[in-house]
Amino acid sequence: MNRTGWSVQEIPDLGGRTAVVTGANSGLGYVTARELARRGARVVLGCRSRARGRAAVERLTGEVPKADVELGELDLGDLASVRRFASEFAHDRLDLLVNNAGVMAPPYGTTADGFETQFGVNHLGHFALTALLLPRLTATPGARVVTVSSMMHVLANVDLHDLNSERHYRRWTAYARSKTANLLFTHELARRLAAAGADVVAAAAHPGYAATNLQTAGPRAEGRRTAERLMELANRALAQPAEAGALPTLYAATAHGVRPDSFTGPSLAMWRGTPAPSWRAPWTLNDTAGERLWTASEELTGAAYDALKA
Repeated sequence: MNRTGWSVQEIPDLGGRTAVVTGANSGLGYVTARELARRGARVVLGCRSRARGRAAVERLTGEVPKADVELGELDLGDLASVRRFASEFAHDRLDLLVNNAGVMAPPYGTTADGFETQFGVNHLGHFALTALLLPRLTATPGARVVTVSSMMHVLANVDLHDLNSERHYRRWTAYARSKTANLLFTHELARRLAAAGADVVAAAAHPGYAATNLQTAGPRAEGRRTAERLMELANRALAQPAEAGALPTLYAATAHGVRPDSFTGPSLAMWRGTPAPSWRAPWTLNDTAGERLWTASEELTGAAYDALKA
């Protein structure tokens, strides 16, 4: 991988290809969707809010007038919404699924299905969505699934005995566990795709420290103005812009030779810079943990990966 300056100009022509990007109304998801559309892909923006999604479509088509984009309502914290989005997906092929949406360090809460919010949205919602869209992916030669994790996964392994943090909840630990779950999911998905002989690459990426509304959403929702202000200042002083933070995802999604179960991030200390292979915690490559998390996720979501079964 080129460590000296891979940029969006190196994204190949994506004409005739179809992509789904979750959380595409702002931040990294918006930039990812915009740059895929700029290179000719038909992009479905998976957004929880119809109003914010419509605003994103309007903004995107203003920046890329010939963009082929459409809005799909998708609340990853509600499995009924995930199933509805997949059932309404009207395209025969799916070349790229970018599992980007997420929440970070909110107070304890639960999804519509009773899962701890971060585990439910960041991992289980995407696990179910990927299962439901997998038949389209496996039917499309050279398809990819890119799941966005975080460098903060290094702070905690998943607790397979307390996936929903019912015994004890610490917001940053729960966030780190959900991001570890993203990497274990990618690891196990890549293994199962290879075993099934599927022409689909499952890879992961992370943005380093990128300035988005993800950092400020939690404090703002709780009315913690001081914490929100500190996050805003840190974003200005330390973070790279969303345009740079999205580069690892775009690389994993479009670059030639991306390997299954690879993890792409910023080149400089996992913090900022151009895309490069990123270090990951050893526990994210544990086959046993990956299998156990997969089994638990199937049971919790009811998602069936029939396309990978013999």
